[in-house]
Amino acid sequence: MKRLPAAKRREQLLDCAMELFARVGYARATTAQLAKMAGVTEPIIYRHFESKKDLFVALINRTAKRTLEHWEARLAGAADPPERLRRILGDNPMTQEGREAYRVLMQSITEVDDTEVHKAVSKHFFELHKFLTRELGHAQDDNKLTRIFSAELIAWILIDVGLGYGVLEALKVPNQGEDRKGRSVRDVLERLLVRRAVRHSRGGRRD
Repeated sequence: MKRLPAAKRREQLLDCAMELFARVGYARATTAQLAKMAGVTEPIIYRHFESKKDLFVALINRTAKRTLEHWEARLAGAADPPERLRRILGDNPMTQEGREAYRVLMQSITEVDDTEVHKAVSKHFFELHKFLTRELGHAQDDNKLTRIFSAELIAWILIDVGLGYGVLEALKVPNQGEDRKGRSVRDVLERLLVRRAVRHSRGGRRD
């Protein structure tokens, strides 16, 4: 067994847990299976996590952190609010690199009925909502985003739509979110939220 610094071992265990939970589900996964996958003994797991549930919560928290870091990187160099929104709309974490982590997170709906897990999931989405609300608020302050609805409500709309899209893609529903002409839900959101706002800011009526 290769010795790793504590921080790296913790990350390795989270990576293995994400893969294991995604493959067999949270309920059926065991710490024995995780130990074998990670090439460690079970006591090593319990040095870093008090229980399988504690590991699951840590994985949820890490997913939120990585999603925000990913979005911050995607927005780097984009100062124009509409462009920043387009980048967010086109980068659903449930269908990109983080899809396995979100598949695990969604297991909390069907497999886990626990207060601590529910609290971690809520914290996760409130952090994403805070980030989106800030971005949307900047666009509204710049008169480039509709003001018919609050930034807070639009942020929840984006999260709700993103979750639905991600779940349907995970279920492999063909051509979901598109019409026969190839236009997508993303196109609708961009048209309603971004392009209309840009047109109004050029001298027309504002929402």
